[in-house]
Amino acid sequence: MKLGIPLLVGAVGLVTVAMLTTAGWDRPPITAEQHGFRGVAMELVHNPRTVAREAPRHALPEELFPWEEFLEFGLPYYPDNVDEFAILAGDFYENVQILGHLTTEQFNRLMDQLTEWVSPEDAGYGGCAYCHDENNLADDSMYTHQVSRRMFEMTWTINMDWQTHVGDTGVTCYTCHRGEPAPEHIWFTAQVGPSGLVGGTGEMSLVSQAGVLSSLPIDPFTPFLLDDNEIRVIQNENSLPIHGRGRNADGEYVSINDTRWTYSLMMHMSDSMGQNCTFCHNSRNFASWTQAPPQRYTAWYGIRMTRLLNVDYLEPLRPVYPDERLAELGSVLGDAPKANCATCHYGVNLPLNGAPMLESFPSLRSAPRDGLQALAQ
Repeated sequence: MKLGIPLLVGAVGLVTVAMLTTAGWDRPPITAEQHGFRGVAMELVHNPRTVAREAPRHALPEELFPWEEFLEFGLPYYPDNVDEFAILAGDFYENVQILGHLTTEQFNRLMDQLTEWVSPEDAGYGGCAYCHDENNLADDSMYTHQVSRRMFEMTWTINMDWQTHVGDTGVTCYTCHRGEPAPEHIWFTAQVGPSGLVGGTGEMSLVSQAGVLSSLPIDPFTPFLLDDNEIRVIQNENSLPIHGRGRNADGEYVSINDTRWTYSLMMHMSDSMGQNCTFCHNSRNFASWTQAPPQRYTAWYGIRMTRLLNVDYLEPLRPVYPDERLAELGSVLGDAPKANCATCHYGVNLPLNGAPMLESFPSLRSAPRDGLQALAQ
C-alpha cells in the first residue's frame, strides 16, 4: 500500500506533464454533444477556449451599405426588382462584361463591398486599385481584373449547381478570402521525388501538413481534388490484409498505400472542419452509407464540387497569374493555386458558422438569366 501511493502520484504527475508539454491534449472543461446513436461515441467535442479564441475569424464583415437600408430606399435590384426605368450597369459603365445585368445601385454596392472582402484599403491592399486602373476603370489589363471575372462565375456555379453541399446558405467572396487578396488556405501539387529506401517525398519521408503532421502522403489533394481517383480503404475480415492488399466494402481490391492516401485526405477534412471522424461516419461501421449521418452525403458532394472548381476554374487560370502567384520550391513549379476543404471552412463545419451572407447579396446567388454558357460565349 505504501508503495502504491508514490506510484499513483508519479503516474498522475507524468500524465500532467504530458498534458502540458505535448500536442493533442486539451485541459478540461471540454464540451461534448452527442449527435448519433448512443453507445458508439458519435460526439462533437469542442474546447470552449479554442472556440472563443477563433470566434473573431468567423465573424461577419460589416456591410458598407446594409441590405435592409437598400430595400428601404426602394432601389431597384436584380433579379426581383428591375423595371423599365432601372439603369443597368452594362448600359451605364464601359466594359462591364459579366455584371452588366445588375442595376447601377446594386453594382456599386457590390463593388464597394468586394474591396472590403478581398482588398481592403486600410489593410494596405489598395482597395479598388487592386483590380482596376483608377484612371481608367474600364481597363481590364490587370490580371486581378481577369481573375475576378472567373471568380464571380465560380461563385454562381457553387450557389446554383451545388446546393447539395452549400444549401441555401451559399457562398460569397468573403467565405474564402476573409479580407485577403488570396485565401489563407490554398494548395499546389507537391513535387514528388524518386522513391528510395524510406519512400519518396509523397510517401513517408516528410511530415504531412495535409495529414495533420502525420507520416501520411503529403499531397492527397492532387489525386482526389484535382484528378478523379477513387477514395478507397481496406475493410478486411482479417486484422491485416494479405500481401499488402485487401477488399473494400464493395469487394474491390485496395492496397495499404491506397488506404494511406485516403486517410491523409480524411485527416485534412477532419482538421478543416474542426470535427472528428464520427461527424461523417458511424463508428460501428465506418464503411456503411445506410448507417452514416447526413454529413457524409454532404461531404461526398463537397469533394466533387471542389474537384470541379479546381478543374474548370482555378487550374485554367495558370496562364493569367504572374510568377509570384504560382508555386515555387517544394511544389510543381508554375502550378496554379487551388482550393481544398479548408479554403472555405477555416476549422468549422459550417463556414462563418453558417451565417447566411448570401441573403444580403442576391446578385451572387445566380448568374444572369441567359446563364453562364452565354457569358462564356
